[in-house]
Amino acid sequence: MAEPAQDLKYRDNIAVPSLPTRYDGRSVDLRLFPANPDLLSVADPLRCLSELSIPWREDDGRIIHASAIANTPYSVTTSAQAIRQAISAAHGPRLESGASTRTPQSYSCRNRAHPMVLWAAILGWVLVLGQLGASGVLGLAIGWVTISTAATTIFRITALRGLRTLKPAPPLRAPTELPKISLLIPLFEEEQVAGGLVKALERLTYPPEKLQVLFLTEASDTKTRDALAKANLPDWAEVLIIPPGKIRTKPKAMNYALPFCEGEIVGIYDAEDRPELDQLLRIVQKFSEGPPELACVQGVLDFRNTGRNWMTRCFTIEYAIWFRVFLRGARAAGLPIPLGGTTVFFKRDILEKIGGWDAHNVTEDADLGMRIARFGYVTEIIDSTTWEEATATPLPWIRQRSRWIKGFAITWATHMRHPVGLFRDLGLAGFLTFQLLFLGSWTGFLASPLFAAIIVAQLYGANVLATIPAPLALIFGLTMTASQFVMIWAAAVGLSHKKRRRLIFVFFTMPFYWPLASIAAYKALFEMIFMPYYWDKTDHRLVD
Repeated sequence: MAEPAQDLKYRDNIAVPSLPTRYDGRSVDLRLFPANPDLLSVADPLRCLSELSIPWREDDGRIIHASAIANTPYSVTTSAQAIRQAISAAHGPRLESGASTRTPQSYSCRNRAHPMVLWAAILGWVLVLGQLGASGVLGLAIGWVTISTAATTIFRITALRGLRTLKPAPPLRAPTELPKISLLIPLFEEEQVAGGLVKALERLTYPPEKLQVLFLTEASDTKTRDALAKANLPDWAEVLIIPPGKIRTKPKAMNYALPFCEGEIVGIYDAEDRPELDQLLRIVQKFSEGPPELACVQGVLDFRNTGRNWMTRCFTIEYAIWFRVFLRGARAAGLPIPLGGTTVFFKRDILEKIGGWDAHNVTEDADLGMRIARFGYVTEIIDSTTWEEATATPLPWIRQRSRWIKGFAITWATHMRHPVGLFRDLGLAGFLTFQLLFLGSWTGFLASPLFAAIIVAQLYGANVLATIPAPLALIFGLTMTASQFVMIWAAAVGLSHKKRRRLIFVFFTMPFYWPLASIAAYKALFEMIFMPYYWDKTDHRLVD
């Protein structure tokens, strides 16, 4: 940090230069010579952040500004980081409130139905099912599972066929003039992995002068900030403290940070991420070669601790199928897709236009993917991998998955408040895809125990399917069989990489893995009623 100008004098215990004409561009350290709090408190924080300039002092009726990018006769210069710190300290509560409500009310889940309404709906279903009797309930459940499974199978086939239309990734040809990228790294109690992420970011091949990294930490999380301080952050990285508020979520932290971003591209990484070294260059290339409506580029996620145990192997298989087959194929087929929570990059102006992240949604990424499509923009996926940490034990896995399932359910309820508008925005194919992804997925997990019970009953001689109409039983059996064959097809494609082929044998053990998702689904259902905004955090403990 530059030393303050030497001709500063003290007036009323405040350091100011002696003559207004001698301010011209002199460097000032705001830690030693802070801005006048009365002037700063009435300034527009968003304008100050946009212009990287704050009102600093008043001298003989003239406002002297501290600026990071301007040199005028009546200004002093300071660092952009100092400007941001001053604005955050002076306007933190105001900016935090705006971050919580940034997404328009019509697209946000913050105005969800009252719990009593949910209880009334559940009670109504119980009464209806009670009138149907056991066979009627079974028939209704099997009918829904059949429809959901058939739709899922059609989606998977569509995605697999869509993969055939994809062209090989072009050679890396980044633009001559590289845009500035702002990376947001939300951290909460991540002191054990924060240092490793700093080292990974330093290895990226993107020019440091075109990079801004904001580590987002909650006000109470002093341990993570201490770990970052020990990591000796480079000049292009800084810590942004998120003021406390009514909610504490990752999307709220990112909304808070958005006005502090300098880049025209905004990207997200998680604490345990290790991106490929040229990933940012490939992101920029994709944006530069894409159409104007390209709003978002999503990278592929994979795991670097696959070999730890059986659960991490199953998790790796699941991610390979989801990111390398279903998402890439669905996007190639022109369908809207939910985003992943990391390795996702946005054109900043479009992100601001559509309302940022829904601060109350615990799967803000999936919700934002649908909102991008609803506003007429598109998302593309690039074949560049970020390596993460797979959850390796059942209880943390259930906690993580319950948050995802709850978020999908809440996202469905939020966008379906106005189904006609949703249909108009997404079109028929997009609307059906939305229903499948956000309604079919979590209700399918809720119904899985019934499916398992039917199989067990049939194996032990109890012909449960005889209690429902024969055509429904036949269609049910054919649908479930076809679904399994298509899933094997998808697994073979997703695991075709030479480092993953050996996992195809583990795939056939995944019927013992999926019941955990059903447990998570029922946990999510409970939380939807009692704790809709509760963020069940995933704990990361990997050491590089």
